[in-house]
Amino acid sequence: MRVLENTGDYVLNALQGVGEAALLLLRGLSWSYQALKYRALVSEQMLFSGVESLPVVMVVAFFVGMVVSLQTGQEMARFQLQDNIGGIVAASMFREMGPVFSALIVAGRVGSSMAAQLGTMKVSEEIDALEAMSINPVRYLVMPRVLALLVMMPVLTLFANGVGLIGGALVGRYQIGVSYYTFFDTVVRNIQIRDITSGLIKAATFGLIIGSVSCHQGLKAAEGARGVGRATTRSLVYSFLFILMFDYFITAFIY
Repeated sequence: MRVLENTGDYVLNALQGVGEAALLLLRGLSWSYQALKYRALVSEQMLFSGVESLPVVMVVAFFVGMVVSLQTGQEMARFQLQDNIGGIVAASMFREMGPVFSALIVAGRVGSSMAAQLGTMKVSEEIDALEAMSINPVRYLVMPRVLALLVMMPVLTLFANGVGLIGGALVGRYQIGVSYYTFFDTVVRNIQIRDITSGLIKAATFGLIIGSVSCHQGLKAAEGARGVGRATTRSLVYSFLFILMFDYFITAFIY
């Protein structure tokens, strides 16, 4: 019975946390009409979450494209079909690799930082000080972060897709023996608009997930430095979990 009670408590706490994060996301988005008023805060978060994450995202995407091209090229060369690797690399990057890897990197770099920052403000009672000054914490802290991630995640994904194709084309040319023209010709002939839009939809969804989960965990932090550490770890784990879950659901819905 004790095991069932513990399991039930865990499930109920998990569902409560999901509901709280969803409500926090909706509250944050409800303040988006004041984005121009808080454009300095939004721009700061866009710089941090997007521009400063770009180098890491591009490096990872470059090698992901190279790995996909190498693996598929070697297998398809056994059947004399290596000329088609461009379409496979493009589909992999546009549909899955680009948005998912970009989201995982942003969750690790940006999401954990947001949770730590808000958690530190929470345990040091800075959040209470904002409320005492009649400043809405959701409007001032959550809205700029969620909005910045919503905008910048698709942008990062587009860069990741392009760099991944370049990496795949280089491997195709020098290790598989597929010319650049053949590689990109198969990309153009095989990729559909749906493949690109599905990746961008995923990227925007992942941005909302990272923003809501990270802010929620940060604002729930307690018990000093230990609580901040727990909030940071949970934001990373939960973000990874929901990214992969929603990746499946979006893929199943679109395709």
